[in-house]
Amino acid sequence: MSSPAVEGISVVVDQNQYLAEGADTVDAVVTVESGAQFAVAAPARERVEIIIIDCSGSMAAGDRFAGARTATLAALDEMPDGTLFAIVKGTHVGEVVFPARGPLQRADRESRTAARHALDKLRPYGGTAMGMWLGVARQIAGQYPGAMAHAILLTDGKNEHEEPAHLLDEIRQSAGLFTCDCRGVGTNYVVAELRTVASGLLGSVDVVKQGSELTADFQALTQASMGRTIPELTLRVWTPAGAAVRFVKQVAPTIEDLSDRRHETAAQVGEYPLGSWGAEERDYHVQVRLDPAAPGREKLAARISVVAGDEVVGQGLVKAVWTTDNELSARIGRRVAHYTGQAELAEAVQEGLSARKEGDVHTATAKLQRAVELAAESGNEGTAKLLRGVVEVDDHTGTVRLRNDVDTFDEMALDARSTKTARVRKES
Repeated sequence: MSSPAVEGISVVVDQNQYLAEGADTVDAVVTVESGAQFAVAAPARERVEIIIIDCSGSMAAGDRFAGARTATLAALDEMPDGTLFAIVKGTHVGEVVFPARGPLQRADRESRTAARHALDKLRPYGGTAMGMWLGVARQIAGQYPGAMAHAILLTDGKNEHEEPAHLLDEIRQSAGLFTCDCRGVGTNYVVAELRTVASGLLGSVDVVKQGSELTADFQALTQASMGRTIPELTLRVWTPAGAAVRFVKQVAPTIEDLSDRRHETAAQVGEYPLGSWGAEERDYHVQVRLDPAAPGREKLAARISVVAGDEVVGQGLVKAVWTTDNELSARIGRRVAHYTGQAELAEAVQEGLSARKEGDVHTATAKLQRAVELAAESGNEGTAKLLRGVVEVDDHTGTVRLRNDVDTFDEMALDARSTKTARVRKES
């Protein structure tokens, strides 16, 4: 069902509400769409952009460091005049290199020129400690309470020069202060580390092979950040007594399990932060367990609300009707089935790649075989193409064989992009 657009926010719930007698699980895909009118009408907020550049010694390889500098300048050009910005040098410590001292400067011709000079002085040396880098970004963002702060973190290496617990602690402390998109260049970083940072700070993760590819990426990330004018939306889920939310997952445009971010705000009410928004659309898979009722009875399984500040700006209902009609109860919602398959696809890819690294050929082949099948079934052409860089597919039988000559970057790109999903249209 669909709620009418409320100040530009619409909520659409797709589900098969019919359950077999005795069944206790309800699935629904909730589409939240923020219209351009709502995004434009959002009160103006101070903007803070932070670019974190890995300056460790390994960045001297190839065109990585030159590419990082060029991309940073391109990002500065995408910022509207008046945007507060900082450039952070990341080694075994984090250091603000622009501005060298004092408060942040606003983007204009003079400050961009000064930033260029600061970038020209940088040289790659030292190690990699991403938690230290995030700590510097957190201190910057903390100086501007109420601002919409966003960071881009670029690295080419593993987080080798601090304890893993320190990185996790900095992610925890930074959550809610700024969002962070993570990018890896080359092949020496760990995708899982970048995904942990991006996931914890409501950002994206992706990889590029050469430094020259960073410019377009940094431009796109900065444009997207500037387009997000709504500081924070929250998904509020109410369930009746005796019911419980099993999970809430974002399933488009990428898969992200939000279940652990639940904040209990009242009896039977949990809230899930969705981060900042522009004019965009995202899909969420919500699963609820509730006590079965007699055939023919209808229950409200969940009330899904979208909250901006303290105001409910969109709402949809998840219902359950028990039936003895097997034909009705056997139907799986088209979009629920699609995104369940997309989540299984991401899991199969990641588990297959992990098994391949461990030398478990049997498990790797089985998991990646399943991934190829799911990518084809769901029309996820992006993942299907990336899979062919890791496995050979027999077009006649559909069977797969692990490639012996896998390009390391192709494997890492498949891992990083495994959570990108193919969209499926809302039910009319």
